[in-house]
Amino acid sequence: MNPIGDLTQVPPDFQTALSALRRAQSRPEVRLAEIPAPARLAPFAVALSADVRERPHRRQQGPQLVGPREAAQAAEEPALATGRFVLLYDPDESALWNGNFRIVTYMRAQLEPDMGNDAMLGSVAWTWLVEALEDHGAHYSDAGGTATRVLSESFGSLDAREDNIDIELRASWTPREADIRAHLEAWGDMLCAFAGLPPLPAEVTHLPRLGRS
Repeated sequence: MNPIGDLTQVPPDFQTALSALRRAQSRPEVRLAEIPAPARLAPFAVALSADVRERPHRRQQGPQLVGPREAAQAAEEPALATGRFVLLYDPDESALWNGNFRIVTYMRAQLEPDMGNDAMLGSVAWTWLVEALEDHGAHYSDAGGTATRVLSESFGSLDAREDNIDIELRASWTPREADIRAHLEAWGDMLCAFAGLPPLPAEVTHLPRLGRS
């Protein structure tokens, strides 16, 4: 609905939020792209997809809509984790959100079998997200989410394949400010944690990924 590069004819607060997304920074292993936003959840919305890959991605000039060629190239290198980040905005404050903005996210990663069987995995994943938001100073309220473990078993002609265990986290929260840069940066760090990447050392600066401010 209102792509990140189009800042005309939208409310000032949503313009501020889109500008904040453009200023956000993330690790070079995170590949962000703008995707079509859901059309019926809010009057204004923007959506990003993200893949985490071991090989750092070269800088790009802002998120781009993913085309068939780009999707085929990305498929050649397995992703450690994938996710979606959706920002919703309603000029008339939503009672369900307790605010004008709502962030809705999804992330998924494949786990080692021993970690996938950990009964505390869901609560650990939620703690990672909360800590990432707090570490980035992202102010929010009304947060909620679900964590799901997905076991994929193969049979018949596919019996030789190993079983896979994936973790999925669906979460949403209400940002308390229009400048949501910290929220996207926190979500990117959470996605890297999902992928099993070690935290960056304190002296290492995140590389810009969404273009110029």
